[in-house]
Amino acid sequence: MDIHEYQAKEILSNFGVGIPQGALAYSPEQAAYRAREMGGDRWVVKAQVHAGGRGKAGGVKLCSSDSEIQTVTEGMLGQKIVTHQTGPEGKGIYRVYVEAAVPITREIYVGFVLDRARQRVMIVASSEGGMEIEDISAQQPESIVRATVEPAVGLQEFQCREIAFALGIKPGMVQQMVRTLLGCYRAFRDLDATMVEVNPLVITGDDRILALDAKMTFDNNALFRHPQVSELRDKSQEDPRESRAADRGLSYVGLNGNIGCIVNGAGLAMATMDTIKLAGGEPANFLDIGGGATPERVAKAFRLVMSDKNVQAILVNIFAGINRCDWVAEGVVRALREEPVDVPVVVRLAGTNVKEGQKILAQSGLPLIRATTLMEAAERAVMAWRSDTNRNPNLKVV
Repeated sequence: MDIHEYQAKEILSNFGVGIPQGALAYSPEQAAYRAREMGGDRWVVKAQVHAGGRGKAGGVKLCSSDSEIQTVTEGMLGQKIVTHQTGPEGKGIYRVYVEAAVPITREIYVGFVLDRARQRVMIVASSEGGMEIEDISAQQPESIVRATVEPAVGLQEFQCREIAFALGIKPGMVQQMVRTLLGCYRAFRDLDATMVEVNPLVITGDDRILALDAKMTFDNNALFRHPQVSELRDKSQEDPRESRAADRGLSYVGLNGNIGCIVNGAGLAMATMDTIKLAGGEPANFLDIGGGATPERVAKAFRLVMSDKNVQAILVNIFAGINRCDWVAEGVVRALREEPVDVPVVVRLAGTNVKEGQKILAQSGLPLIRATTLMEAAERAVMAWRSDTNRNPNLKVV
């Protein structure tokens, strides 16, 4: 789960990381009022969206008066911002963060991520902040500093000092840097984050170290332990299909194809998508209905897949170990009877109670296309989609 910049800054501030003075606003008038509350003569208005690259896309503006703040905020709110991370569809701007401008002398990059290969927290830092880490790695790889945290003891002060020295921090400011790194690490560890990124971490003209921008991502499977983090979720920044799936306990990722997939098990779902592509089609989604594929759960999955207007055929691929094929078949039949679909449906069942499941499908009287192997199912789904497209020339072929 991602959160907004202002939320990440509030969390990091609670762990001792310095941040500039700032406040949230939902209207142009509120934005100007926030600036007057802070005082000063220069402010930065930032669009709050779950994406990087806002500055290049016009989502970060420096202002020097109330009227300018109102004009800038009015131009942002309700609009969509398109960056390299949002895709061409962009993300809507529904709130802005007004922040007091600070005099910057240096910009640094600091990131905490999970190194899954080493099963450790990895710290990645660079003396060249303000750029995407991918650009830093490509253009100035020598500036990158890495450190690994031993989970038995956590991040140690000597490691923080080594990072500070490697980044060229002035001796009098090393302890500030130590506090900043320790604060980021503790936020990462205590809240089950999977990423903490401060870019840029700036050194100001009056020798303060402040997080000028911040991103945090959290492990969805650990949110039950942190209700205060779970409440920060902003569904307006998520794919609505993925939000609906998450609310119903389904694992879903929307894609740009036209063959909807309903599968149990992440590995089988990946194999199903690969096989569809091998057969000449394009998957519309990744959908794992999980181990407890009850009829109700399968019906929910059908409704979710059909909410994507690009879907022109559906492939149900179930290998029942923990599941039962008869349950899945009942779910398929129930879903199609309650909400008939106007696209071809291919069903492949294997495993526990497969004969009973096939019997339910055969006796349902529904126009289902059955298959016995994954390759056969994928080929039949692609053939059915193509035939249906030929019969309905108004359908969009992806």
